[in-house]
Amino acid sequence: MINVYLDDVRPCPAGFVAAHTAEQCLLLLREYEVDILSLDYELGYGEPNGFAVVAGLIAAGTHPREVYVHSSSMMGRAQMVKGLRDAGIAGLIVHDGPMPAAVLEAAAKGAGGEKDETP
Repeated sequence: MINVYLDDVRPCPAGFVAAHTAEQCLLLLREYEVDILSLDYELGYGEPNGFAVVAGLIAAGTHPREVYVHSSSMMGRAQMVKGLRDAGIAGLIVHDGPMPAAVLEAAAKGAGGEKDETP
């Protein structure tokens, strides 16, 4: 099981696999069992945004156990949280905001304190 951090600018925290594009993130969701997914909204000019990941995981039926939406885009964050909650995916925990320190620390310890760039 892996944790995935989608962001094109911010550094990937220890214990997470970095996804820099929506396509990379959806591929990881298809190929691996994901525990925690942390989503950004804006992923570069002209690139699919974080909502494309939300729509893709809902359509594919592949979803993590828990999602944090860490985007600084207020409208984008609200759209992603609403989309995830409205989908009614059984057992999915959705957080409107970034991961708290305790979650980041637990993920880093679970990965031996190393940052995962690839699964």
